[in-house]
Amino acid sequence: MLATIDLPIPMRALLAGARRKQTALLDLIQKLVRAESPSDDKGAVDECVALAAGRARELGGRVKLHHQCEYGDLLEARFGPKTKIGAADKASRTLLLGHLDTVWPLGTLKTMPCRLSEGRLRGPGTLDMKAGAAMAFTAIEMLTEARVLRSEIVLLLTSDEEIGSPASRTVIERLAAECAQVLVLEPAQGLAYKTARKGTGHWRIDVTGVAAHAGVDFEKGASAVRELARVIETVSGWSDLKHGITVNAGVVGGGSRSNVIPAHAWAEIDLRIVRKGDGPRMERKFAALKPKDKRCTLSVKGGMNRPPMERTRGTVRLYRQARELAAQLGFALEEALSGGASDGNLTSALGIPTLDGMGAVGEGAHASHESIVVEHLAPRTALLAGMLAGCGVAGAPDKLA
Repeated sequence: MLATIDLPIPMRALLAGARRKQTALLDLIQKLVRAESPSDDKGAVDECVALAAGRARELGGRVKLHHQCEYGDLLEARFGPKTKIGAADKASRTLLLGHLDTVWPLGTLKTMPCRLSEGRLRGPGTLDMKAGAAMAFTAIEMLTEARVLRSEIVLLLTSDEEIGSPASRTVIERLAAECAQVLVLEPAQGLAYKTARKGTGHWRIDVTGVAAHAGVDFEKGASAVRELARVIETVSGWSDLKHGITVNAGVVGGGSRSNVIPAHAWAEIDLRIVRKGDGPRMERKFAALKPKDKRCTLSVKGGMNRPPMERTRGTVRLYRQARELAAQLGFALEEALSGGASDGNLTSALGIPTLDGMGAVGEGAHASHESIVVEHLAPRTALLAGMLAGCGVAGAPDKLA
């Protein structure tokens, strides 16, 4: 059982406030969605980041932009009382973590417009995860207006999450290390918060064979495509569903003409793991790959990108706190393991309690039917606000009986 969390404001009041602000919240989501921001377009992402930075300043946030050369800038905004940077003060600080980049190229709005219909807000990036960013601003606004923001909130919105966080990873890890807990604004899994995520790895395998005429000199050739097929069979056989390991050859290519023994072939491989210890073991297996046909050579490049977010005691404490607050709002909050990774994987791997999936409820992330369910916006925003208020109460996440 959980002891009752003594919040500085009732959850019913937070829910009422979130409902009053729902129209403005929807308006902000739509503004962010219409600011298209594909990860590979720095100018576009920077415009979306600037829009969010403007909203942060309106709320009294202490804004810092982390300028990047190749990727979009990162937005860091601090709210609430200032605290010293250091381990001694981390107990009074929470990191709200999200991203503003999307998988959608510029111009997607022409065929996938941002619109409200049938109780849903549709459009590229609505669910993953501009709604989550807007919910964070609304939750902070509610706590600020009620004068109950008693601990420092660090909001970090990055610009390269969808491509593996190459520029933002060091900033994420540094800021997370200054905080007692991390709340991740990625979309919910169904109706559940995420207490665990799979880790991800990526490899590129290139095979070089020997070209030859497929009719005249067949026996003189060494098929790179055939060798790649053997390699794909080998790595696919490493999948172990019982232990949460999957290996997928998602993109392959090779050859030039049907009457030529192919001299080149390649594949891009995706790895997912549940346990951190499986990462080094799988990296060794990829490194040990050898061609069966000795006339072929293999080039194997890649490795683990994000460690798994494991279900730790600290994360479970945060989830149980959220579950109690959700019950006060009148709904049951479940937990889930996600097969996808997020920047929460990075913070959890540092040993910092991390709760994920605290953004919007919807469906179709990375798909043409991407949308959020409007009826869940106010309750989920109220719950996020309650978690932020609760993290400011000394010992609240640890109130386990």
